[in-house]
Amino acid sequence: MDESGAHMGDLLVGGFIMLGAALVMVLLFRRFGIGAVLGYLIAGILIGPQGLGLISEGETILEFSEIGIILLLFLVGLELAPARLMRLRRAIFGLGLSQVAVCGIALFLLIMANTNFSL
Repeated sequence: MDESGAHMGDLLVGGFIMLGAALVMVLLFRRFGIGAVLGYLIAGILIGPQGLGLISEGETILEFSEIGIILLLFLVGLELAPARLMRLRRAIFGLGLSQVAVCGIALFLLIMANTNFSL
C-alpha cells in the first residue's frame, strides 16, 4: 500500500475512534444532565496521546480538530440569539474586555519576570 493509502486508513480509523468516543461520552453526559460540549472535551482527553493513547498521530488530530472548531463555532452561532446578546452586552464587552486585558498584563509580567525578555 502506498503512503497516501496508509494515511487514508489512519484517518478513517482515527475518525471512527473519535466519533465513537464522542458518541459514548455525549450520551453518558446527557444522561446525567451535563452539556454535550463537555462530553466532547472529555472524549478527546480520554482517547488522546496523554490519555489512553488511541489517537497518537498529530496529523490525524490536527485534521479533525480543524473540522471540530468549525462545527463548534457553528453550534455556538445556532444557540446565540441576538436579543440575548444585546441583554448581555455589558457583561460580554465590559467584563470580557477587562478580563482579557488583566490576563494579558498578568501573562506579560510573568513572562518578563521569568525570562530575559526586554523591551
